[in-house]
Amino acid sequence: MTDAHARAKKECALSTAVAKSSLAWRQAFNAGNADAAAALYEENAVMVAKPFGTFNGREAIRAFWADLIKKGFNDIVYYNTQTRVFSDTLTSASVSAHWKMNNAKGIITNELWVLQADGTALLREDHFEVTGE
Repeated sequence: MTDAHARAKKECALSTAVAKSSLAWRQAFNAGNADAAAALYEENAVMVAKPFGTFNGREAIRAFWADLIKKGFNDIVYYNTQTRVFSDTLTSASVSAHWKMNNAKGIITNELWVLQADGTALLREDHFEVTGE
C-alpha cells in the first residue's frame, strides 16, 4: 500500500467516525437523552455556548443539555455542514455548521472531534452560539 493510499484510508476512517458520532449526538439530544449526548464528549471537554457561558468537563456539559432538554428544546438539525481534517496525524477533525431546532437557531463555529483508541470520535471542544429564534 502506498503512503498516499494509507493516508486516504486513514482520513476516510476519521471522517466516518466523526460523522457517526455527530449523528449519534443529534439522535441522543432529539431523544431527550442528555446522558447519551454527554457521553460523546471527552471527560475533560470544553463547551463554549454563547450566550450561556463556558462549561468544563463532561458532567457540566451533561447538566447544560439536561436543562435545555427539560425546557423543551429538541429537534436539532444541522445544515451547511463542513468537516475539515486538519491534523497531520489524522486524529482530529473540525465540524462547523448552521443549526436549528424547535425553539432556536445558530451556528457551530467549531466542534473538535478527536479519534479515540477504539476508533470512535469524541468531542474535545464544542463552540456554538444562538443567533435567534
